[in-house]
Amino acid sequence: MMCPYAYQTSLWIREVRARTGLEISWRFFSLEEINRADGKKHPWEREWSYGWSLMRVGALLRRRGMEHLDAWYGTVGRALHVDGQKPHRPDVARELLATMGLDPGLVDAAIADPTTSDEVLAEHRRVTQAGGFGVPTLFFPDGQCLFGPVLIDPPAGESAERLWDAVGPSSRTCTRSSGPSPGPMPSRSRRPSGPTCRRATGSVSTGAR
Repeated sequence: MMCPYAYQTSLWIREVRARTGLEISWRFFSLEEINRADGKKHPWEREWSYGWSLMRVGALLRRRGMEHLDAWYGTVGRALHVDGQKPHRPDVARELLATMGLDPGLVDAAIADPTTSDEVLAEHRRVTQAGGFGVPTLFFPDGQCLFGPVLIDPPAGESAERLWDAVGPSSRTCTRSSGPSPGPMPSRSRRPSGPTCRRATGSVSTGAR
């Protein structure tokens, strides 16, 4: 949620969804933990922790339906990366929930529920155990994952679909680490080391800080 590049990629994958009907299953990954300095507390050891706490709110919302996490990620990302707000502050997070028509008290409920932290940690470890190291990370139904594409200016329309065709499940093999960019926007993709690549179809999961 807090990574600007993952947010740009989320705009692209939403555009792909709008054009193709792709199913997106949002999952969690913490750059806060990956970049933690030795001797510092893990994010789950703090009462409130930057992106980790926002993901805990997202985990609680997802239990009501993936569409609620989808809306939360979009709202938080837009507030931070477009509007310059500070959604990592509890009071701002509550205000954002209210703008979504949801109970602001869900922020406090998520933090009071230790299983939301367990849920975020389990999904974070799923990525690292697969060889992942950052966001965005895409998971395909056969278990394969892809780091990227890292986007600065996400493509729209047919260009968005062409990028999906380049990195998505329709024709990728384990020998391809990145696809052609369908326009003048920088992108970077890499398959983390792990199980042998296989053909995949269907939904995709993406990690978010």
